[in-house]
Amino acid sequence: MRPQPQQEQKQCYFCTVNRDVIDYKDAELVRRFMSSQGKIYPRHKSGLCAFHQRRLAVAAKRARYLALVPYTTR
Repeated sequence: MRPQPQQEQKQCYFCTVNRDVIDYKDAELVRRFMSSQGKIYPRHKSGLCAFHQRRLAVAAKRARYLALVPYTTR
């Protein structure tokens, strides 16, 4: 059996740009971490830390509620 190559861990986007607040009104930023089906990417795919992943989830749900980003696509 061959050993698996080590994958480089992604750096949290919000930690690198030093942002604590994720604004739900910034639809382009929220949509960046969502799939084409309107689902929020998981942490291992988005590369966010747990703190910012939770904040992003709240922002995405608020943006969906106000119709800034879609719930689903057809």
